[in-house]
Amino acid sequence: MSEPKLLCRNVWKLFGPRAAETLRALGTSATPDRLRAAGLVTAVRGVDLAVGEGEIFVIMGLSGSGKSTLVRCLSRLVEPTAGEIIFHRQNLLAATEVEMIALRRHKMGMVFQHFALLPHMTVLQNVCFPLEVQGMARAAREETARRMIALVGLEGREESFPRQLSGGQQQRVGIARSLAADPELWFLDEPFSALDPLIRREMQDEFIRLQSVLRKTIVFITHDFDEAIRLADRIAIMKDGAVVQAGTPEEIVLHPATDYVRAFTAAVPRAKVVRVATVMAPPEGPAPAARIAGRATVAEAAPLFAGDVQAVAVTDGAGRVTGHLHRQAVIDLMLAG
Repeated sequence: MSEPKLLCRNVWKLFGPRAAETLRALGTSATPDRLRAAGLVTAVRGVDLAVGEGEIFVIMGLSGSGKSTLVRCLSRLVEPTAGEIIFHRQNLLAATEVEMIALRRHKMGMVFQHFALLPHMTVLQNVCFPLEVQGMARAAREETARRMIALVGLEGREESFPRQLSGGQQQRVGIARSLAADPELWFLDEPFSALDPLIRREMQDEFIRLQSVLRKTIVFITHDFDEAIRLADRIAIMKDGAVVQAGTPEEIVLHPATDYVRAFTAAVPRAKVVRVATVMAPPEGPAPAARIAGRATVAEAAPLFAGDVQAVAVTDGAGRVTGHLHRQAVIDLMLAG
């Protein structure tokens, strides 16, 4: 990975009296038990992360694991107790409040589980709102807002009020509003968890489509592993405020670092996360007619083996054949769970 877009070094968030002073005094012996004995609640504990340019980085864990507090620390909506958060080669913990407001208005976008649309404003007015706060002229902000509304598939609903929209449509408005300022760094905290399963799947599809067009750097919070493996380039799993493992979905499922991660991923079918390139064989003989990208999952490749198809050609990003995926390899992986 090239120079990270966002870098966290030893980030802590403790709630309670004299938290920073106590953390400094305890140093490396600042265990959850000792912090609890000092009357402190540990929300985020010694987190190190690096998020690359254009990457979807998913942070996940069970309720109470610290994931939502961490993402709020990254934008300083919650003030971290200690550590460094580097964005644009600047430590955000050293930035003034005025500097942070400017960064949030111009460089960061945020979407949360609750849509927080302004009920007395139309769709167009809601999407225009952050641009109005920036001081953009009315004609320019409306032009930008209309483009964002069309991008999320709500063209024609500009004059509707939030109460006239479905939950999925309201979430699209929230996404359009967040994108209107063209943020470099986009935080999404369980944005689809309040939606019905079918609408949630549609919004995931929409999110994947948007990212293919926009290539934003994204920190995405979820507790749903199926959602994580569908969206993520890399995943960090949190437990008790700490990151217990970070890696690609494939690395986490195939090589869990702890018993907790192993239990967390036990029910995930390997075929949904293992890439075709991982189980392909070197090319031998003529290339099969059917082809699939090496980044595709084995589950996506499986339908190509209908009938008597025994092998599929695997291609790289330039369309070159780099290997052959054999029917038996697919069967072995799917039988493995």
